[in-house]
Amino acid sequence: MDENQFLELAEKYLKGEMTAEEAMHFEQLRSTNPELDQLVVSHALFLQSLGHYGEVRELKHQLHDIHQKLSDEGRIKSLELTSSAKVVNFWKRYRRTITIAASIAGITALCVNIMTWVIAPKTNDRRVQELVKTVDAIRNKQNQQDKKINHIANATKLPSDKSITGIGSAFIIDVKGFLVTNAHVVRNAKGAIVTNHEGAEFKANIVFTDDVRDIAILKIDDKDFDQVKHKMIPYGFRKQSSDIAESIFTIGYPDNKFVYGEGYLSSLTGHDGDTINCQVAVAANPGNSGGPVFNKNGEVIGMLSAREIQSEGVVYAIRTKYILQAIQELKESQPEFSNLKTSLTSSVRGTDKVQQVKRFRDYVYMLKVY
Repeated sequence: MDENQFLELAEKYLKGEMTAEEAMHFEQLRSTNPELDQLVVSHALFLQSLGHYGEVRELKHQLHDIHQKLSDEGRIKSLELTSSAKVVNFWKRYRRTITIAASIAGITALCVNIMTWVIAPKTNDRRVQELVKTVDAIRNKQNQQDKKINHIANATKLPSDKSITGIGSAFIIDVKGFLVTNAHVVRNAKGAIVTNHEGAEFKANIVFTDDVRDIAILKIDDKDFDQVKHKMIPYGFRKQSSDIAESIFTIGYPDNKFVYGEGYLSSLTGHDGDTINCQVAVAANPGNSGGPVFNKNGEVIGMLSAREIQSEGVVYAIRTKYILQAIQELKESQPEFSNLKTSLTSSVRGTDKVQQVKRFRDYVYMLKVY
């Protein structure tokens, strides 16, 4: 099925013209293919933006007149278009006309809206706002996922006038002391302390946060941190999408202790079909937020972020591609961190999980914020 055919189906779906069986099949197709899901969202927003400026038919006629005029003047090349073409062909034909007409026909606002929804990256403002609300709703349901107020002993490196306000997990993305976790774990935090599986504590600074994708990056700033011990990260970061039913495992610090969990990838999308997250079937408890999700090859495919309280084993993890995007944004926005490097190759491929976990535990930390 090519893009035009899929958009025809999407338009039929969005208009409620599908039967219940067709709609169910279409929704299943969306849930298993993030790219098609994004295409539906983009197309829906495109149609909504057109609606703000009157009926599509009237707009099409107006643009046709402009197109014909520009074609007669030799400013654009005329194209053949059948009357049965759908919105996607309409856009392909008239996008150049819109660009030129914006300066001569007073439709700048229309041009900006259409180009924003159709040409801009799929993570657009409207979709991002909806996603933030979705993530917030999940967080409200599982408020104890990251906060253990008044139940954690004071850290030895905690300032005397501070107290622990939250706990989660974090894992190293660069041996120079860079770690990644969830933004909601460090929200409103003044500082952070990370603790390895042996109980050693290190002070860390929050150097980057992205509330939309729920990602935060920290940098250990402590003379006691031994970079030599962490010569090379044993796990790699998988950029490609994983397959549904692929086995996964997690390690992190729920309930103030190092814990291993095992499960499988159950969906390529997250809550309400958002494509920043994927869904995994694994046990998750307070403190797991910010912990890595590995596949059998020792590759990071995501980072645990939230769970559904009323549904056992329904857990969401931020996909690795967005972690890598956040790292790149940090490097570009703060030149002092431009030497941050991540590995895309796992050095434990082919080894059993017991050996993998033994190698990984030196790179996964308990995170306490104050």
